[in-house]
Amino acid sequence: MKIALIAHDKKKDDIIRFSDANKKVLKKHELYATGTTGKVIAEKTKLSIHRFQSGPQGGDQQIGAMIANHEMDVVIFLRDPLTAQPHEPDVSALMRLCDVHAIPLATNITIAEILMYSIERSDIVKKHSEKGFVEE
Repeated sequence: MKIALIAHDKKKDDIIRFSDANKKVLKKHELYATGTTGKVIAEKTKLSIHRFQSGPQGGDQQIGAMIANHEMDVVIFLRDPLTAQPHEPDVSALMRLCDVHAIPLATNITIAEILMYSIERSDIVKKHSEKGFVEE
């Protein structure tokens, strides 16, 4: 399964703790992240992560392209809803793509934990097809 990990600046500590706590599950999957988020997760947890550009420099769009091409299965995006983001249109587009392509999206730690539980139990097993996904 391909999992994207993204976090706004004020949520970096949260995604590090989340990744470390879920390391057993995450290490079984292909991990992708925006630049700084991927760097700090890899440094703190030693997980192998493919890093894109930082979010404001196009990383959100790179992950969005994977979603649009049916190449991403889950997105964990710990957003900071109380701070204005200069790349908010990119954030909105990424979230919209998750909705369009039925990609599970966690925007807070509680939903992220529920997704990890589901992935660990293999409740989220998808095969992408041209029309979206089919459950196995």
